[in-house]
Amino acid sequence: MTRAKVVALLGAECTGKSTTSNALAASLGAEGHKVAVVAEVLREFCDLHRRTPLRNEQRAIADEQTARIDTAAQNHDIVIADTSALMIAVYSEFVFSDVALYASALAAHRRCDLTLLMALDLPWQPDGLQRDGAQVRAPVDALVRAGLQRAGLPYAVVFGTGPARLQAALACVRHSLGLPTPTSGPPAR
Repeated sequence: MTRAKVVALLGAECTGKSTTSNALAASLGAEGHKVAVVAEVLREFCDLHRRTPLRNEQRAIADEQTARIDTAAQNHDIVIADTSALMIAVYSEFVFSDVALYASALAAHRRCDLTLLMALDLPWQPDGLQRDGAQVRAPVDALVRAGLQRAGLPYAVVFGTGPARLQAALACVRHSLGLPTPTSGPPAR
C-alpha cells in the first residue's frame, strides 16, 4: 500500500484551518477519494483540560499530532491535517520563547506533500481558550512563514472567504497532488 498524500493546513488562530480542512475533505471525498481529516490535538487538549497547555506539555501535543497524521496516512488516499506539529512549535516559541520543538516538528512536516498557509483575511472571532486575540495573528503568521522558509519548505497561501477560500484551497490541492478537476454534466461531444 502506498502512503497517502498529506495536506497540512497551517495558520494563526481564526484563519479557517478547521473549516477549510473539513470542506476540503468533503469535496475530495465526494469525488471518490478516501480522505481523512486529522483534527487539531491542541484544541482537544484545551477542551479536555479547560486550559491551555503548559510549556512542558507542548512536546506531547506535537508528537500526538504527528502520530495521528502518520496513522491516517496508512489507511487513506489523502490526509487533510488541520495543523501539524509545526504550529505547536510556533506557539511554543511565541508563548514560551521555546524553540526546542522546531527540529522534530520540521522533520515531521517534511513528510507533508502540500502545505497550505491560511491568509489573515478572515475576521477574528473568539473561540474559548484557544484564541488570544486578533493582535496575535500577524506575529504568529510571521513565525510560521519564517519556520517554513528556514527549512526550505514550500507553501501556498490560501485567501478568500466562504466558497472562494475552499475553491482556492482545492485548486492548490488538485495542482500539487495531480488530481483532475471534476467535470459536471455529460461529456462534451
